[in-house]
Amino acid sequence: MSARSIRGTVAATLAGTLALTAAACSNPGAPAAGSAARDGAVVGIAYEPESLSPLLGYGKDGNSKIFDGLLAFGADMKLKPALAVALPEVSADGLTYTYKLRKGVTFSDGKPFTAKDVVFTYRTILDKRTNNASRTELDALEDVRAAGDDTVVFTLKYPYAPFAERTVLGIAPEHVAGKQDVNTGPFTTRPIGTGPYVLTGWSKGEKLSFRANPHYWGGAPKVKKLTMAIIKDDDVRATRLRSGDLDGAILPPNLAKGFKDDRAKKTFEATTYDYRLVTLPTHNRVTGDTAVRRALDVAVDRRAMVDQILEGAGKPAYGPVPTDSEWFTEGTERPHDPAAAGKILDDAGWKPGPDGIRAKDGVRATFPLWYLSGDKLRQEHALAYASDAKKAGIDVRTQAGTWEVIEPRMKTDAVLAGGGSPGDPDFDQYLLLKSSLGGDGFNNMAWYDNPAVDKALDQGRRTDDKAARKAAYDTVQRELVKNPGYTFLTHIDHLYVLNDSWDGPVTQVEPHDHGLASGPWWNVEDWIPKGAEDTKK
Repeated sequence: MSARSIRGTVAATLAGTLALTAAACSNPGAPAAGSAARDGAVVGIAYEPESLSPLLGYGKDGNSKIFDGLLAFGADMKLKPALAVALPEVSADGLTYTYKLRKGVTFSDGKPFTAKDVVFTYRTILDKRTNNASRTELDALEDVRAAGDDTVVFTLKYPYAPFAERTVLGIAPEHVAGKQDVNTGPFTTRPIGTGPYVLTGWSKGEKLSFRANPHYWGGAPKVKKLTMAIIKDDDVRATRLRSGDLDGAILPPNLAKGFKDDRAKKTFEATTYDYRLVTLPTHNRVTGDTAVRRALDVAVDRRAMVDQILEGAGKPAYGPVPTDSEWFTEGTERPHDPAAAGKILDDAGWKPGPDGIRAKDGVRATFPLWYLSGDKLRQEHALAYASDAKKAGIDVRTQAGTWEVIEPRMKTDAVLAGGGSPGDPDFDQYLLLKSSLGGDGFNNMAWYDNPAVDKALDQGRRTDDKAARKAAYDTVQRELVKNPGYTFLTHIDHLYVLNDSWDGPVTQVEPHDHGLASGPWWNVEDWIPKGAEDTKK
């Protein structure tokens, strides 16, 4: 699981006239503001990125406001041209992808975009010295070369069905990023791209500020200023939205419903691949026991979590693949069955002690479960999980902390974590479950090690035959029933509340990462103030 997948995206408060404008928009009794007063937006989100460089993984799933990829996802999640003028030409053997590039595109510093920048971006990511946690998603890439200024040719080692979806990654300028240390240079925090917005400031832990790129090849955005407030606490985000300090925010269901009667605001619900799970570290004597893992898998009441914590805005999760996906394996659902959990533990020698907590060979069935401070949904999931586990005789001790506190403990301590990426099943399952990625940052946080899963993951990504791929990922999901490694809890629908001042906001199917790249502002460059004429070309 990548750092991107856990830490999310983005950030910050705007002052002055924009804050006053937001306050006016949030007050149903306030006079309507003119379109000139609505040329800025301030949105609140929970996390910020570690870096803004696509070379380090930022925006790899598309929708970066600073960068463009060769392709982009539309509202329907279908690929469409971006820096390329058309979808790629693919050879009959599936090993060659040829992209024709858009002419006349410039980076925000005025320098031209060419095929050399595409080659530089992908070759840099493949360089093992580059700290990109998602590099394995480009494992199939053998080479990339320029054929003139406006053509790029990718050659693969093996047919990789979702390769085109990996070319939504933002393209970095070689003339800037190529002259710096890729991991620590100023480009990581002061990037230059071809996208609709230009970064004007980043106050770590507070905000990211952007202005519209007037020379954007897709047309100058109507929303001239965009600020993303980093507000980690859900309650604070809701309070600032209600006060008019924010134009929009992502909120948990119990806080979003507080705005349902506010006629000046609109609630957006996005279906997602975003899941919550509990890591069960292999290197812990309790969570590494397969019987404990299997018992917890049936002890947990997922439906109650959906109904009570998510208030229906989600569904039970039995793995990284949502139950309504074509890639979900029917029959791998795990029912809530406390009696079965008890029998699994009894049969494995985990016997209840005087206080009801089980023990085996002198090892007490207890372990810590960390969750991120200020994240109410994670806290509530963690408490519900601990309650269900205790009924089975397992003592789960919940603790809140920052990622700086949690990360060094992940090898032996359980974590209430999240992940999820729409599209191909390879995107989630490989990074989450491949044994060789155990301990690689936020990839495979549980150090899960299952040879049958490793083999199936390789089979699933090394063919473009859909039936063969389905069989491979069916194997993965069935193996997770036998030896979970993680307790998957819920898939979460994202809820956003936004001032109803613009035409254009919609949602996509979203990844775990929700912030700059997702939410109803994923297409903010296309928004039009209500009542204004659309002159954007």
